[in-house]
Amino acid sequence: MAAYAIETRMLTKRYGDAVVVDRLNLEVAAGEIFGLLGPNGAGKTTTILMLLGLAEPTGGSATVLGREPFRDPLAVKRRVGYLPDAVGFYDGMSGRQNLRFTARLNRLPTDQAEPAIERVLAEVGLTDASDRPVGEFSRGMRQRLGIADALLKDPTVLILDEPTTAIDPEGVQEILALIRTLADRGVAVLLSSHLLHQVQTVCDRVAIFVRGRVAAMGTPQALANEASGPEMVEIGVSGDADLETVLAGSSDVMSVTPGKHRGTWLVSVPPGRTPELVSSLVGAGIGLTGVRRTAEDLDDVYRRYFDREASHDARV
Repeated sequence: MAAYAIETRMLTKRYGDAVVVDRLNLEVAAGEIFGLLGPNGAGKTTTILMLLGLAEPTGGSATVLGREPFRDPLAVKRRVGYLPDAVGFYDGMSGRQNLRFTARLNRLPTDQAEPAIERVLAEVGLTDASDRPVGEFSRGMRQRLGIADALLKDPTVLILDEPTTAIDPEGVQEILALIRTLADRGVAVLLSSHLLHQVQTVCDRVAIFVRGRVAAMGTPQALANEASGPEMVEIGVSGDADLETVLAGSSDVMSVTPGKHRGTWLVSVPPGRTPELVSSLVGAGIGLTGVRRTAEDLDDVYRRYFDREASHDARV
């Protein structure tokens, strides 16, 4: 049995002189939700196509459930559910009829297909609309149907390219909860997206793609810690204490600015120096009403890595 559901080693794809995917090393375990982050053209979709056997690698290797996708694509596709960025259905057929067509393509017996169709329609919240023509579906409803289509074969690996595009906020939360439930059942999920907040909410690990290369890989929190600069701390004080004056010349402080609310201040300190800052304020007799480090989100981390890679390319 394969150690990882998805594994690549120095996976590379070139089109002429352009390197679209550059020596990618990737491991996704069963039950893990792994996010591929990056702008259009970063190499995410090309990576997915190679994992599905729809594009041949120029170099390196890839395995999905122990199989090489380009050499054994049918074996891979039987166990992998895939939601492309642009979902295609027959508009004149209902959602249920489209899923029946997919079931026949996957050679599911009718006695297995019908219960599976009912299950996936319920999971994506389309039961009530399932008999309407897909041509009447909104973009968000088509996206939900695409996820149902990917789940129909009860996959061991699920690859989702922008799964929450055009779905309303409530629907997004439902889809993310569904993805988490699938991972809890042991499904390996590879999720490509540019919606960083959503990825941060659901992914166990992420890889940040920049110009075909992985600039960073790890848990969202680990990436934030690794890439972090000064800590930003929101401090609430009692009375009319002026922290700009109190902290003038302190070696534990890089900047001090008034916060959004009266009696709050945003203080920038070197990494790990927040406890010393709090101690110095208490020692100076400042009454504190709260101390909170403002969290860096994945969007901040992504922009830092993107800028770093862009600066590196400019120097080469």
